[in-house]
Amino acid sequence: MSTDDDVDVLIGDEELDDGAAEAAANPRSVLDDAAGAALRELLGDDLRLDEPMRRHTTARIGGPADAFAMPSSVDRLIALVRWCATAAIPVTVVGGGSNLLVRDLGIRGVVLNTGRLRGITLVDGTAIEVAAGCSTGKVLSLAMKQGLGGVEFLGGVPGSVGGGMIMNAGTYLGEFKDVTAWVESVRLSDGARVRRDNLACGFRYRDSDLPPTEVVVGARLELKPRPRAEIELEVKALRKRRAEREPKKVSSNGSTFKNPAGDFAGRLIEAAGCKGWQIGDALCSPVHANWLVNVGDATCADMVALIERVRTRVMDVHGVALQLEVKILGDSAEGQAP
Repeated sequence: MSTDDDVDVLIGDEELDDGAAEAAANPRSVLDDAAGAALRELLGDDLRLDEPMRRHTTARIGGPADAFAMPSSVDRLIALVRWCATAAIPVTVVGGGSNLLVRDLGIRGVVLNTGRLRGITLVDGTAIEVAAGCSTGKVLSLAMKQGLGGVEFLGGVPGSVGGGMIMNAGTYLGEFKDVTAWVESVRLSDGARVRRDNLACGFRYRDSDLPPTEVVVGARLELKPRPRAEIELEVKALRKRRAEREPKKVSSNGSTFKNPAGDFAGRLIEAAGCKGWQIGDALCSPVHANWLVNVGDATCADMVALIERVRTRVMDVHGVALQLEVKILGDSAEGQAP
């Protein structure tokens, strides 16, 4: 098993290039020319205006962000946050886009992405301090190289550390709650840094108390020595299980709904007869019923309509109200479900 190159790719967390990519039509933008110029002066190549969010979500769905910012340092991030607070420009924080749907009308104001904050360091022999934009795969790779156990679950968790912290991402092998010593964030209202220990983070099943009024910038993970061969064997088994059960060659967010207590969302959806349901290019996967996937050019409206249809059917058949695991952000068109 390769540990150096076997790293989950942030397929929704693309690097900004030189700005040559075509901007999206965006008549709803709240940024005038002066604001756009000020942001460019502040961030330079770390910014793109009228950026299609489908380039930054693993489901490949989403309208334009008025401005999409990927600050290359925490200092730049703080400067951006303070400018937006002074100018009364709304800020929306996104991670690697692996658990995110963006509405077709896009997101107003500045979308702040931590994808360029990718530092990762081994400290004190058994701890890893990692920036929010670092991929979960790179964390797992470093831990395996050092013979450190505790993050084997990351073999089944794509995306970035920051987003994973907010939703307490995990698998049957564990979750971030089990290994996190502290999380550091920056307050959107004034750019102040805040550090919380594990208890203060309020980690729980696929959720936490990390507030939406802050942006996660880093964390410390406390691990324990474990033979590398054991780690590799467990991760290999997890990835094999994923490969056997999960759809391939489609754009998706992975699991769409949280598992209800004592049951599995996929089982309930399949038993309710939803497998294969399709609206536009949004499909309830025949391979795994809890994966609602984009098989072409699905819109967010397609996916939301399919989500609501599946949720209604499961309630009718089983009396269970499925809760979303994915987040939906952006402007709503009139009549589009929240």
